Amino acid sequence: MVARDPHRFVNELDDATVQRLIDRLESRAKDKVFTRLFEKYAAQLNLLASTQVLEAGCGTGAIIRLLAQSSDFSGKAFGVDQSPAFIDAARRFAQQEGVGDRVEFRVGDAHKLDFSDGVFDVAIAHTLISHVTEPATILRELARAVRPGGTVVIFDGDYASLTYAFPDHDLGHRMDVALVSATFNNPMVMRDLPRLLPDLGLKMTAAWGDALVEIGNGSYFKSFAETYAPSVTRAGLLLAETVEAWLTAQRQSMENGTFFASCNYCTYLARRI
Repeated sequence: MVARDPHRFVNELDDATVQRLIDRLESRAKDKVFTRLFEKYAAQLNLLASTQVLEAGCGTGAIIRLLAQSSDFSGKAFGVDQSPAFIDAARRFAQQEGVGDRVEFRVGDAHKLDFSDGVFDVAIAHTLISHVTEPATILRELARAVRPGGTVVIFDGDYASLTYAFPDHDLGHRMDVALVSATFNNPMVMRDLPRLLPDLGLKMTAAWGDALVEIGNGSYFKSFAETYAPSVTRAGLLLAETVEAWLTAQRQSMENGTFFASCNYCTYLARRI
């Protein structure tokens, strides 16, 4: 079998697996360990009352719902995702949270956005380009969709750094690699952006990295492991009993306060030239 990024091929998954991804995206958006990274770049966007924001690959719309709920935002936000199930969930959650009048969701392909040139002030790719077929095509589309001088935000993990503690270091490393292979189509793409952005009509204006680390107990990495470990088994990268033993060990380490997991995340702010 071949590892297939579940987000890249979400429209080919069974309903139960899609629901597990929806649950993951929503739990992640409520986890302050992770959302502080969004808040860090959102604070630098200088949003005005008339600001038009696009998020490509919006999933369940969790990120732009957070933006719409902010006291600093009174513009309009649009979310696009290839998954009708994700978009249905996004619309439902937006209504439940009272921001349905400020956000609009559409089914679409981020490789070919159905928007005119230069209609947005800000375009966001939040944990998108690690999953897609052609990252450069996505970024070129985001650059096209924002006005000259507009901002493109790219936030994602450098997933080659993803690691969980495990007593057998060799097996732990193999599980780390298997998790990354089964979950991300482009696990090291964030390392390429300084080289790629100028050729896509974008000038980097700021960039930084953050280490997301949980020690003793886990919330963000707990959800990650439980959501994506089954993909390792489906891809045939490790035996099912090996994966289950690893998961059991992670749960036990959270219960007894010996848990450790980490991953580096990068943020780029770029201006359309």
